[in-house]
Amino acid sequence: MFTGLIREMGTVTSFQNNTLSLTAVHRPKLGDSIAINGACLSVVGLQRRGFSVELSPETQRHIAMERLRHHVHVEPAMIMGDRFEGHMVQGHIDTIGTVEKIVNTGNSYDVFIQVAPEFIPLIVPKGSIAIDGVSLTVNDVYSESFRLTIIPITMNETLFGSYTQGVRVNIETDMFARYMQHLLQHRQKTLSWDDISNITALY
Repeated sequence: MFTGLIREMGTVTSFQNNTLSLTAVHRPKLGDSIAINGACLSVVGLQRRGFSVELSPETQRHIAMERLRHHVHVEPAMIMGDRFEGHMVQGHIDTIGTVEKIVNTGNSYDVFIQVAPEFIPLIVPKGSIAIDGVSLTVNDVYSESFRLTIIPITMNETLFGSYTQGVRVNIETDMFARYMQHLLQHRQKTLSWDDISNITALY
């Protein structure tokens, strides 16, 4: 489990035989879970100045592989007792979105991201979303896209500062929205308020 608060920007050194190696300040242990651009991966190697993670074929099919170069977002998994500040992020990428446009509004930036229509029901206005692992709040939702507002510090300290029109990004929708959609699609009876209360208690 992650919070969507990026620990640092790692630097990719190589990608060979399904193994991504990078330099980073963070020092994980073998087998640790770590999110790279929002995707939960396992640490399989340790180097003097960094570490390596392995990407399964399943992972490679569902993330923006072309973004695994130069700099990447690094977030270690939460540990018991950590302060919780973002939102509950699993590191499971739902889909890949495409940056439509970025508008400078003076003291912030509006970022519009296009996504396949079937994922729109999972993106809730004023709800949470993770873009390349960054925890953000959705401002507006349209038929095939949504709008985020990014403050300058996020632009300066994350990959958002390098985004341009057409860049593909990893998207993880809100976990609660995914669970609710799955239940509604696969249950024969209507959800009661007790059902909803039980679901939210697990969230």
